[in-house]
Amino acid sequence: MGITNPWEPVQTYSNTQTPRQPLPMHEKDGSFGVLTTQVNKVLDWSRSSSLWPALFGLACCAIEMMSASGSRFDIARFGAEVYRASPRQADLMIVAGRCSVKMAPVLRQIYDQMPEPKWVISMGACASCGGVFNNYAIVQGVDKIIPVDVFVPGCPPTPDMLLFAFNELQRKIREGIPNPPDPLKDSGLKLTGPSGSHVEM
Repeated sequence: MGITNPWEPVQTYSNTQTPRQPLPMHEKDGSFGVLTTQVNKVLDWSRSSSLWPALFGLACCAIEMMSASGSRFDIARFGAEVYRASPRQADLMIVAGRCSVKMAPVLRQIYDQMPEPKWVISMGACASCGGVFNNYAIVQGVDKIIPVDVFVPGCPPTPDMLLFAFNELQRKIREGIPNPPDPLKDSGLKLTGPSGSHVEM
C-alpha cells in the first residue's frame, strides 16, 4: 500500500510558481551621496536619544518611574535605561515625589553636580506644586529650587505619562529650546543644608 503525500498539491503549486522579480539594483551614476546638516542639530539629536537619568526617587511617584523602565513600558526604547547613581554621569533629573524643605538643599546640590547640558522632569503633583501637602514642610514646587523643563501632572502619574513627558523633552532638545531660567540664580537666594553649608549661586 502506497502512502499518499497530503502536501503534494501544495508542494507542486509552490514549485511551479513563477519566481519573484528581483529587486532593482542601485546603479552608481557617479554622483556623491552627500548629507548636509548642522553640527548642533546632530549634537541635539544624539543628546535627546541618549538621556541618562539620575536616581532621585523621593516618594510614591518613584514606583511609577521604576515601572517605566520595566518590560511593559520599556523606557530603554528611548535610550534612557541607564539610571546613574552618580550625578556626574547623569544629564536628566526626574524628581519623582514630594520634596521636603530639608531635602531641598540636597536636591540643589545633586543638580549642581550634574554636568551641562542637563534637564529636569518634575514628576507628579507633589513635585510640581506641592500636591495635597499644602504646608510648611513640603516645597510647593521644585521649580523654586531648580529649573524644570517638563512638568508631569497626576497623583501618581502613570508610566505612560512619564514616557510622554520624556518624548516632549526629547522634542524640546531636538528643537533647541533653551532651559528655563534658574530660580536661585535670578533671586540670589541661598539654601542652607543640614551641615550648615551654603549652596551659593
